Amino acid sequence: MSAANHKLLITMGDVCGIGPEIAVAAWAAEQQADLCLVGDVSVLRRALVQAGLTLPLAQLESVDELAQVPPHCLPVWQPSGLPADLLHCQQGRIDARAGAAAALCIEAAVREIQAGRAGGLVTAPLHKEALHAAGVSHPGHTEMLQALAAEPGAAPPPVRMMLANNELRTVLVTIHVSLRRAIEMLNTELILETLRISDAALRRVGIARPRIAVAGLNPHAGEGGLFGDEELQIIAPAIRQAQAEGIAASGPYAPDTVFMRARDAAGHPGEFDVVVAMTHDHGLIPVKYLGVEEGVNVTLGLPFVRTSPDHGTAFDIAGSGRADPASMRVAIAMARRLLPR
Repeated sequence: MSAANHKLLITMGDVCGIGPEIAVAAWAAEQQADLCLVGDVSVLRRALVQAGLTLPLAQLESVDELAQVPPHCLPVWQPSGLPADLLHCQQGRIDARAGAAAALCIEAAVREIQAGRAGGLVTAPLHKEALHAAGVSHPGHTEMLQALAAEPGAAPPPVRMMLANNELRTVLVTIHVSLRRAIEMLNTELILETLRISDAALRRVGIARPRIAVAGLNPHAGEGGLFGDEELQIIAPAIRQAQAEGIAASGPYAPDTVFMRARDAAGHPGEFDVVVAMTHDHGLIPVKYLGVEEGVNVTLGLPFVRTSPDHGTAFDIAGSGRADPASMRVAIAMARRLLPR
């Protein structure tokens, strides 16, 4: 493993949100030689001011120059092709230029990783409406990274979103689709694939035999078919197949209580290492309720490491100096843990 593969690239996110501020603030708190920001130099200079930081900035011609950056100097690699007028984008507003820039930074960072010049990616928040306004077809980071990770002519790799903090981990079977569409998408193979991906990912971070709780879809996990039969027809068969493969999966459990059982807190050791939830809000509300400051979004199944804060662009406080980089710092720490050694 070369030293280059231990570098982490931090994309600036949507320039109209808090992404640039938390990126520079997290770097300033860490000041580690393995971190390089990817974004617009002018925007990140403004972000330093907005974050109350007086640090010099070094513009890199390539990520390979990271080792030459002097101490206490913010390293920024600006990909070619960024819109020239990003400082004219009004903070706190949706702007197609901001969406285009966020997407371009992600694409450029992935190319650097695929070329072996970095090992992982930490992404600042982007805005899905800004992406759409820029003509980007993907609804969010996860789907974009999945497409970028695909080999030429091959299908994209199956990926899943995991949100984690110090007390709870959840993995989602479906993500950025309507609730109606999510229910239509559910089938035994999709759930089984999620269990396999979750088990493999947690083993890679040192959990020898991850205890996976599977949340049901319906109230009381269907109550034996009284409130819906998805648990009987598609969820339970996936759990049985996973168990036959040696995966420590169990359930389906009532979704209104399983997260409390899994929560690992002082005086309350969690019964499970992760909860697999059928839909986006089923899985993310419990983790975010515990506090976004310590939450990290991890994309499982990619051929490279990717993490991000578990909050959004926070347009309402963008540019005010009030953005908290805590979740970004935790995302950086998580990415380091996930890098192969």
